[in-house]
Amino acid sequence: MIGPHHILFYDYVEDVLERRGPYREEHLARFTAAKEAGLVVAAGALGDPPTGAAAVLAGDISAVEALVAGDPYVVNGLVTAWRVVPWNVVV
Repeated sequence: MIGPHHILFYDYVEDVLERRGPYREEHLARFTAAKEAGLVVAAGALGDPPTGAAAVLAGDISAVEALVAGDPYVVNGLVTAWRVVPWNVVV
């Protein structure tokens, strides 16, 4: 049986490329650690230039919310909105 999955969507500020520098390393490190722990399946920016991001997550919603709450992009206002959508994986 496949466990719970979610898709996390971020909306970014317009000038995210100019503002992300001081936070990028920690942001990527948090998502890499979450991937190594089995929470993140895949993640990345949406658009070119990026207008947001998405991540496929395998795990409990509380783990997803904890990842978001500590994300320096969220904490420092680079993310204008975020949402988590349950994903009903069938294959």
